[in-house]
Order: sequence, then structure tokens, then C-alpha cells
Amino acid sequence: MNTRTDRGIFPLLPILKMANHLTMESSPHTTITSLVHDIADVLVERGWTLSTAESCTGGGIGFELTAVSGSSRWYEGGVISYSNNVKSQQLHVPEVLLSKYGAVSEPVAEAMAQGVRKLLRTDLAVAVTGIAGPDGGTPDKPVGTVWIAWSTGQSTEARHFHFSGDREQVRRQTVVEALQGVLAVIS
Repeated sequence: MNTRTDRGIFPLLPILKMANHLTMESSPHTTITSLVHDIADVLVERGWTLSTAESCTGGGIGFELTAVSGSSRWYEGGVISYSNNVKSQQLHVPEVLLSKYGAVSEPVAEAMAQGVRKLLRTDLAVAVTGIAGPDGGTPDKPVGTVWIAWSTGQSTEARHFHFSGDREQVRRQTVVEALQGVLAVIS
């Protein structure tokens, strides 16, 4: 995993590695629900709003966020940007980034997060792009490769992950890591 902590508010992201209580082996639904409640509490306390841009999770992060009553107070919405066309047209990801680095890359994840934050005028955004499988992988970007980015008005940070398991397991792990990152950024 790559973690760059040289930009503003993101030195807290390494604590994600220590969050062993949020593993897929424990009850994921309960874990995710409690994680979303923690996120909600901090966002409400700060008066912040959150948005999402999702590719490989297909709306899974938004689903989990809106499963909590009262989420409309802090969750503005999201864009499911499964295709490159939606990434470029709706989120304003430069086509040169998509051509040069591919959809599953650090610069594209960062541009997605910045794009949805600006589009929905939120304080914080999270974006995910990856290869959930079972096909679509390459030697350079095998199945399970995921980039997650978090963006505020001051800074944007992306992290690289390689998850194992089937399609649903990769997607679920992506949702958990994205939400853990949101909590780390706002804590």
C-alpha cells in the first residue's frame, strides 16, 4: 500500500493499518454500520458534507451511508462513474489522465474525488476505482487492484490497495477501506 502523508490533513491515514477491529472476518454489516454512525457523528459535529464517486463498488459506499437514518443531513450524494465517459463528462477527469494512466490509477482516483466534491459542493469526497474481477485484470493491474482517494478543499490523498477474494469480497473490502479513510480524515 502506498501512503503519502505530505499533504495537509492526511497524516492520519496510516492509522487505517491499525484498525484491526474493522476486518472482514468480523460482522461486516455491523462493523460498517457502526463506522457510518461514527462518520455521521463527526460530520454533523463539524457541519461538513460528504459525497462519493464510485466505479468498482457501483454505489456500495452510498448504499451504506444512506442505510443510516438522518444521512441526508451530511451525505449529499454520489456519482456511479463506471465508464470512462462518465468519469470525464460528469466528474471532469481529464481524458489525458485516463489515456495515460488508465481508469484504475492514482491520478484518476484523485481527479474523481476532486470532481465529485466540486460537482456536489461538499466539504469532503471519497472516490474509488478498481478491478473487482473476475476478469479485467492485467499483469500490471491484477484483479483486486483498487485506488481510493479522499479530497477536501485543502488536500487530496490517494492510496493503493490490492484485495484478495472474489468480486463481492473485493467490492466489500473497498467499501470498508473507503469509509475507514473518511473517518481518519475527519478525526
